[in-house]
Amino acid sequence: MKDGRMRNDEAVYGALKRIVHVLAAVALLGSTPALSESRLVVAYGDSLTAGYGLKPAEAFPVQLESELRREGIDVAVRNAGISGDTSAQGRARLGWVLGALKRKPDLLILELGANDMLRGIDPSETRANLSAILDDLDRRKIPVLLAGMRAAPNMGADYRRHFDTIYPALARRHGVRLYPFFLAGVAGHRKLQLKDNMHPTGPGVAIIVRAIAPEVKAMLDRR
Repeated sequence: MKDGRMRNDEAVYGALKRIVHVLAAVALLGSTPALSESRLVVAYGDSLTAGYGLKPAEAFPVQLESELRREGIDVAVRNAGISGDTSAQGRARLGWVLGALKRKPDLLILELGANDMLRGIDPSETRANLSAILDDLDRRKIPVLLAGMRAAPNMGADYRRHFDTIYPALARRHGVRLYPFFLAGVAGHRKLQLKDNMHPTGPGVAIIVRAIAPEVKAMLDRR
């Protein structure tokens, strides 16, 4: 009975902790609106965009904004990443996040699915959640850069085959631009990863940013 209460307490604590994280992310988005003349980019994802284990200045949104500004683009990149988010959780909070913004984004970078894979969630569920997010963004006429993810080798060949096809298939179905693998150039390189061998270090994020920035710039230029 005691164990049951402990598990229930842990579940409640986990739920409350997540609510705090979501509200904090929404507050951050709402309290720092982009200037009207600036392009607005939203990095929407999990710990990889949130900046898990990093100093604030090392996080993906901050580094991406700096890189784009060096390219002469007047842009604000907002951090809408929450560590631990699955595709289902990202789908559930999308309306909150977009509602907290002062205006419609010029681009949303969608980076979700890694936690689904790590938890062994059925790839069909991940695909359905991401598809629903893309449908919602299409209705709102918000351009999307879909950041792909790949399954870890230890997930097994069958799981990898089904998971790795999610992102190319969604990009074709929804007509969105695909960045094939968010962790390209970093995954498998221990010097570019934190001790957990999953999350990028600050220099690792810099490699990601240099690779994805041309895609982001091209989409902003097109608009």
